[in-house]
Amino acid sequence: MSLQGGCFCGAVRYVIDGDTFNSTLCHCSDCRRMTGAPAVAWVSAAMDHFRFSQGNATTFRSSDHVLRSFCSTCGTTLTYQDDRYPDELDISTATLADPAAIALGDHTFVNERLPWMRLHDGLPEYPRTRSEGQGG
Repeated sequence: MSLQGGCFCGAVRYVIDGDTFNSTLCHCSDCRRMTGAPAVAWVSAAMDHFRFSQGNATTFRSSDHVLRSFCSTCGTTLTYQDDRYPDELDISTATLADPAAIALGDHTFVNERLPWMRLHDGLPEYPRTRSEGQGG
């Protein structure tokens, strides 16, 4: 599989050459504040399957173990990298040229979901992370 995407202004473009996994809609407050959206869709890929094909993203540490990237020209959030999973990279699904190519798989951090954001899609919901499991 090969997917392409980039930022709003077109200054930064990327390619994913390989399979993706862990497609989620994250409801955590950090993602909300980073994007100004009520939730953010992410899809994961192996680090060695992702490359920037045009321009360079700007990075910063949003916490001790998280490195995020964005376009310094238009501000588009592009990637999320957790040092605890060094071989994986999360890519903002909405920045794909065809975001509909990735089906949503679940919801994470629903314990932080805004009370007015209710989705009835029947997908698994995790109070925090997928690895912590589903809860009541």
